[in-house]
Amino acid sequence: MKLKNILAIIIAIILVFTIALLVASRPKLILFYSSSCQHCKNVEDFINANKVKDKIKFRELEVSQNQSNANLMVAKAKGCGLNTDQGLAVPFLFDGKNCLTGDVDIIQVFETKIK
Repeated sequence: MKLKNILAIIIAIILVFTIALLVASRPKLILFYSSSCQHCKNVEDFINANKVKDKIKFRELEVSQNQSNANLMVAKAKGCGLNTDQGLAVPFLFDGKNCLTGDVDIIQVFETKIK
C-alpha cells in the first residue's frame, strides 16, 4: 500500500514537470490573423520575404474561421487592458505581455526581433 502511494506521487511529480516543460517551451509570441485581411497579408508577405519563421519562434492563429483562436485573442487583449466591446482588429500580436495591432507596428516588431 505504501509503495503504491509513493509510486503515485512520483508519477504525479513527473507529470507536473512534463506539463511545465511543454508550457515553457511554447512560443510566447502569437500572431492572430484572418485569411481575408489585407493587412494580415502584408505581415505574411514580410514574414515570408524575410524568412522570419527560420529566425524566431511564434505561433500563428487564424481567428475568422476558428472560434477558439478568436476567444484566445480576446483573452489576450483583455489581459493587455484593451476594450473588446467593439471587437478587435487583426493582425494582432501578443508578445507575452503586450498587445499590438496593425501591420506597420507588427512588421516593426518582427524587424527588431530578426536583427
